[in-house]
Amino acid sequence: MIIHLFSWLFVTPICLILLSVEPNVALGQCLDEQQSLLLQLKNNLVFNASKSTKLVTWSSNSDCSAWEGVSLDGEGRVTGLNLSSEWISYGIHNSSLFNLQHLKSLDLSLNNFNSTIPDEIGNLSTLSHLNLANAGFVGQIPITISHLTNLVTLDISTLIELMISTSKLENPDLGMLVQNLSKLEELYLDGVNMSAPGSEWCKALSSSVPKLRVLSLTNCDLSGPLDESLKNLHSLSVISLSYNNLSTIIPAWFANFSNLTSLTISVCELYGNFPKQIFQVPTLRKISVSYNPLLHGFLPDFPQNSSLQRLVLSSSNFSGRLPKSIGNLWNLSILDFSSCNFIGALPHSMGKLSQLMYLGLSFNKFIGPIQFHWEGLLKLINVDMTNNSLGGTIPIALFALPSVQRILLSFNNFRGQVPEFPIPSSSMLETLDLSNNNLEGNLPRSIFELRKLKILYLPFNKFNGTVQFDVIQLSRNLSSLDLSYNNLSVKARGKGSTFLSFPEVHTLKLASCKLSTFPDLKNHSRILHLDLSDNQLHGEIPYWIWELGNGNLIHLNPSHNHLMSLQEPYSPPTSLSVLDLHSIQLQGKIPSLPPACSCVDFSSNNFTSSIPADIGDYLNFTIFFSVSNNHLTGIVPKSICNAPGLQVLDLSYNNLSKEIPKCLSVMSKTLGVLNVRSNNFRGAIPDAFPVDCSLETLDLNGNSIEGQIPSSLIYCTRLEVLDLGNNDMSGNFPCLLNNISALRVIVLRSNKFQGHIGCQKSSRIWENLQIVDLAHNNFSGDLSGQFLKLRKATLVDDDNLKHLQYKFLEFSASGYYQDTVTVTFKGLEMNLPKILTLFTSIDLSCNRLVGSIPEEVGQLRALYFLNLSGNALTGRIPSSIGNMEHLESLDLSNNKLNGSIPSTLASLNFLSFLNLSYNDLTGPIPSGNQIQTFLPESFVGNKALRGCPLTDNCGKGVISQNTTKKNDSKPENEIDWNLISAEIGLVVGFGAVIVPIVFCKRWRKRYFERIDALV
Repeated sequence: MIIHLFSWLFVTPICLILLSVEPNVALGQCLDEQQSLLLQLKNNLVFNASKSTKLVTWSSNSDCSAWEGVSLDGEGRVTGLNLSSEWISYGIHNSSLFNLQHLKSLDLSLNNFNSTIPDEIGNLSTLSHLNLANAGFVGQIPITISHLTNLVTLDISTLIELMISTSKLENPDLGMLVQNLSKLEELYLDGVNMSAPGSEWCKALSSSVPKLRVLSLTNCDLSGPLDESLKNLHSLSVISLSYNNLSTIIPAWFANFSNLTSLTISVCELYGNFPKQIFQVPTLRKISVSYNPLLHGFLPDFPQNSSLQRLVLSSSNFSGRLPKSIGNLWNLSILDFSSCNFIGALPHSMGKLSQLMYLGLSFNKFIGPIQFHWEGLLKLINVDMTNNSLGGTIPIALFALPSVQRILLSFNNFRGQVPEFPIPSSSMLETLDLSNNNLEGNLPRSIFELRKLKILYLPFNKFNGTVQFDVIQLSRNLSSLDLSYNNLSVKARGKGSTFLSFPEVHTLKLASCKLSTFPDLKNHSRILHLDLSDNQLHGEIPYWIWELGNGNLIHLNPSHNHLMSLQEPYSPPTSLSVLDLHSIQLQGKIPSLPPACSCVDFSSNNFTSSIPADIGDYLNFTIFFSVSNNHLTGIVPKSICNAPGLQVLDLSYNNLSKEIPKCLSVMSKTLGVLNVRSNNFRGAIPDAFPVDCSLETLDLNGNSIEGQIPSSLIYCTRLEVLDLGNNDMSGNFPCLLNNISALRVIVLRSNKFQGHIGCQKSSRIWENLQIVDLAHNNFSGDLSGQFLKLRKATLVDDDNLKHLQYKFLEFSASGYYQDTVTVTFKGLEMNLPKILTLFTSIDLSCNRLVGSIPEEVGQLRALYFLNLSGNALTGRIPSSIGNMEHLESLDLSNNKLNGSIPSTLASLNFLSFLNLSYNDLTGPIPSGNQIQTFLPESFVGNKALRGCPLTDNCGKGVISQNTTKKNDSKPENEIDWNLISAEIGLVVGFGAVIVPIVFCKRWRKRYFERIDALV
């Protein structure tokens, strides 16, 4: 013990002496020369002192060892400098920074130098880590960086979110930059424009940086293919190549990178099959190959030792079923398979993904109920299963997850009642979207007790019952509420301040909620989007509606109500973008337009004025403008052509007259839809369509337009719908339009066109044509050859159930203009308000066509309607017509067809209308279940035709089930007068309605207007 004490007394003085020698070195204090260089650097920089956290601490009154962002070695020399996020904007060039010869780490990231990288950067020869990311450097990266031979990490990336390359690496290129950087392990050049092919940049890296572990070249304007020389970079751990135009396959040798932890190659136009073995690399934690729609692949059997944490395949073409082994991905936190082609049921094993936070399965083809157990997914925050075919009831365990914030289940087949939420007051749920399902029953009260709920979308279900607003107001944080299109009765008080209890609501949609009075929204300061359409509102639109959101209302839709006037003062705000007042019975003059509205719909009202002469002055920001189905008179003012961005103009079903303004043709540079159907326009179509015509729909049906189809229409190469029917136009078949490959609908009926159908001197065809109506003209010649070319689009069935429509609001789900067309079916005109892209028809009736019907007509398997009546066709009905498996209506009447009716006609199971009358057909009518259902009128006028249903005793020899009953036994030939009287009553009643419609144009027009309104 005494020895230890004497040792301590001896050592202590020696330590004190040593501590007093060269204090700067022993304590790591800054050398004076180094401190001076740093102060010079600070004085030379221009930065925002109020936001700086490092430079503001630099002062001559303190040692630089105490300064933020400065690191020293044991000898007091500056080895590290971190000036990131210091709001520096100027002063890096010719600064004392480049005299810090012992600097090993330099971080200038997240500033705004707005200059090129100084050449002097190459003087810092000891640098091993250089970070200039998002520092505002622009222009060419200097060759002097290649002098930094000790670099281990180099980061010159720029913000990916900007998608703008502000730096470039062209001369010198990538190869010259890295030629001396043999020690480099991490390279980040995201956002640097290189414009290099795969063979160049891949070889540059493999030959110069053999130790590379991290390769991040996102958004560098690189192209492919991926060169095999990359295989030499054996140490690669992170590969990030997104947002390049690689246009390549993913090579299987990527799976040979034994240290690979992250593979990110999104938005690169990848194609081919994704190698399965890459999924099975045991070290791999992240795979993201999203937004490569040509990239195919199937999921493998995942091993139990998988390290995957993020698996993102969204917007690619991966398909097949999810394997049961997906439950082996115990570390998975993000799974995004949205917008792929996966099918089948969700495997039970998904309930084992205990670390999962994001589940994205939207826009696939998953089916069946969700049967895996949600209880184990305690970390799940976001669930998106939108747009599948999932069914069954919604699992209550989903709503009980403690961390879940977003549940999106719209556009599925879920049914049954929504269960009550367990412990709603503690739920973290902020967004719930159950729209477009088959949910029913009352809304659970607990749904409105979710204290953090902000967005609630429940439209297009089968919910019923009454919803009181004193229940809804329990959701105090709601910002968006949509209860539209159920069977709900929403009780919104006309008095009081019920809605003021929702201070955060900015979107309120109560369409088809049986509202009978306007909800009291007066003085509500937040509402920006209001949809009260399809209710039972009466009276007038209140003046205060324009003051919603403190005068910042954006979207207003009270359509389909009984609101006959606008309460004064009528003052729509400048912020209003969508004003939908269609079908509400407004009268008198067209109201003035909002000054900056993008979508204005005044259609289906009772306006009786003319279109204001200065209408164009209010259309500066308008994309969609419709005043169709009113009683407007006068001319179309030329000022309407001053609308610079108008895409849809619908003036149909009015009494507008005189010539169509020439400027409307010129306007088709921006106009996508021009519909002036059913007016009183006369004169010729102005021949002034521009070279860059954007028209997709041109509908001039039902006017008194004369002349020929203008030659300049050939410039409208996007045209899909051309309807010139029911006018006084003339000329030959429009072969000048055969270069418009997009054309789907062509209607020329009831004009004075003549000549042959088709274009014999042209090899071009309308590949997408689906509706052809050339009826009631003077076309002549035969159908051979050109007839089949005209209908090539019907040779293959289209499995995609889509509507022919024009999208005019790119970022809006409801921004579509629905094309319509009128076809003749069963002898009556039928308006199709929604044209399915798979619907096909041909109507060449009432012309002067001769010759036989070609046998090749049977190839038109997808055809629904075929009408060749009222011509002079001869020869036999081709037997191949039995191959037209989708045919619903066939009219060959009033021709000169001969021979027997082919037996194959009886095999057309979907045929619901048949007319072969007034020909020269002979022999027996084929027997068959379908053909026996047609009335004798389908076969009359064929003198040598015989058999049922022309024969009186069609039922002879056929014993019905009823005849075996004793009580119902009757003589075989006894007339059932009860049946006959019912049939007579039906025919008389039907005729009393139909005859005026067929023979009276005014009645017919009003009838179809009513039908359109109902649809």
